[in-house]
Amino acid sequence: MPDRLIYSDRDFLTDVLRAEHTDTPGVVEEEGSSSPPPPSAFDALLTAGWTERMRGGGVFRYPLHGLQTRVLPGALRYVAQLNVRRGVERRKPQEIRSVRQPYDGDQFNFNRVLDSPGEVLFEMTKHTTLPPPPPLTTPPPGERGGGVEPRRVTVLVNVSPLEFGHCLFVPEPSRCLPQVLTPLALRTGIESVLLSSDPDFRVGFNSLGAFASVNHLHLHGYYLHHQLLLETVPVEPLVPEKGFYRLTRLPRGFLFYAEPSDLDAVARVLFQVTETLVNRDIAHNLFLTRGCPPDKDARHTTWRRGVRIALWPKRSSFGAKEESAFNVALCELAGHLPFKIEQDYECMTENEVNNIIQKYLLPDEEFTRLEMQLVADLIDL
Repeated sequence: MPDRLIYSDRDFLTDVLRAEHTDTPGVVEEEGSSSPPPPSAFDALLTAGWTERMRGGGVFRYPLHGLQTRVLPGALRYVAQLNVRRGVERRKPQEIRSVRQPYDGDQFNFNRVLDSPGEVLFEMTKHTTLPPPPPLTTPPPGERGGGVEPRRVTVLVNVSPLEFGHCLFVPEPSRCLPQVLTPLALRTGIESVLLSSDPDFRVGFNSLGAFASVNHLHLHGYYLHHQLLLETVPVEPLVPEKGFYRLTRLPRGFLFYAEPSDLDAVARVLFQVTETLVNRDIAHNLFLTRGCPPDKDARHTTWRRGVRIALWPKRSSFGAKEESAFNVALCELAGHLPFKIEQDYECMTENEVNNIIQKYLLPDEEFTRLEMQLVADLIDL
């Protein structure tokens, strides 16, 4: 049996402090140069299990013992890393034709590794008084065992890691859900960040058509020991009473902010927005990180009491050829650039990065129409 983490709202951490990072543009650094805060129970379970498997061998496709890292000169402070082997050795992405493509049990899915003690780190279960979701009346293809235990999230190692602690959160894997965000998946992402005492722990999601490689519901989690501009960048209010803002300085998108006291309300609004994107077949990426409240000048504060949730609607990339330098997915949009080729890592400029990213964002007119619809929907919510 895998380890199990049972948690409740009382385990969420708010007094999280961002240690000072050098992050000087152009400076090449080694990962792990700053002292991390004392680990929470969540961090301890994740990092110990992940490190044990990395040291033991036989689980990951390649070793990851620190990545060469530099901060690109420029206002956006992109964090560039050289990770050649991930670009070469990661699993070939599945063929995707729609954001709403159904789950296909004949394709690779995470149920195939649930019996592998090496890949399963632990299971997360939230202690709650809420009623469980209704059981499935007909077990889906590939379901393991007789029943489905509600609200259980399996945490797997990502065998092709992009950074330390890279894991996958798979909500209720035996329900065989496609790669479409559900309320449980969204809450898992937000709550995982709140369970961590490390401001460098990040969570993200790639929809189908936005470089998701497996059509089985999952989110990514990993540690990046560098400050991202997303943590503090000013935003523009859209429906601030619902926690809905516009990102402008970074790639244009939307931002939500949640602390434990308003987690339920923000999660409901976020789900409505992502559901709208799915219904309109709009690909999207989500990135969650510790950050500052969006309605304050937070450029010089080091407190990270809540979670900033960035959402980028994008042009769909069905069958698109991957970029040679980096894919434009959840971490790249947030300012973390895992490069596949050493020359690109060493030479690419902020302007060149911006030009690549811009090709994948919604056209201005389409973004404006979408924003107007979302604002109207949320005002009426």
